[in-house]
Amino acid sequence: MKEHSISPEISAQALAARVQELGEQISKDYADKAPLRIIGTLKGSFIFLADLIRAIRIPVKVDFMEVSSYGNTMASSGNIKIVKDLSHDISGENVIIAEDIIDTGLTLNNVMSMLYTRNPASLEIVSLLVKSQKMKLDFPVKYTGFDIEDHFVVGYGLDYQGYLRNLPYIGSISPDFPAASYVRKE
Repeated sequence: MKEHSISPEISAQALAARVQELGEQISKDYADKAPLRIIGTLKGSFIFLADLIRAIRIPVKVDFMEVSSYGNTMASSGNIKIVKDLSHDISGENVIIAEDIIDTGLTLNNVMSMLYTRNPASLEIVSLLVKSQKMKLDFPVKYTGFDIEDHFVVGYGLDYQGYLRNLPYIGSISPDFPAASYVRKE
């Protein structure tokens, strides 16, 4: 029987430090533009977003969108489906989209284009992880946590088949990883 493991990529301590830095930078950049609305993309960004907004020192409102393009595979299908739209109007607001990971950016291109039609005062992107060598995003990423290699990662909100979001770190897995039966030892 093959031994399956998660290869650690980014430690919990490194994640906490970088998220704190991102929160401080956003606080500085938007100090005279508050309040700020941050839109978390569900489901993967929820842990990152929770930690990020605690690191932001200016007034901030939160909303969520759920957009799907992966299904149960490790590759984006390129087709997006809006599962949950925003609860509030963003017209005239300074908005930052909080992403867990930007892979190709094709899904985010569609989301950004749609949100621009809602007339925000500004619209920026913060992403915990970016695969820049693979990215085809038409919009700049103003705030990046970590630039990573092109492999499938889990933990800190990122999942595989709905599992492994609860890992306190970011790790990579192989395509045959048995996510449903993995028991964390640490």
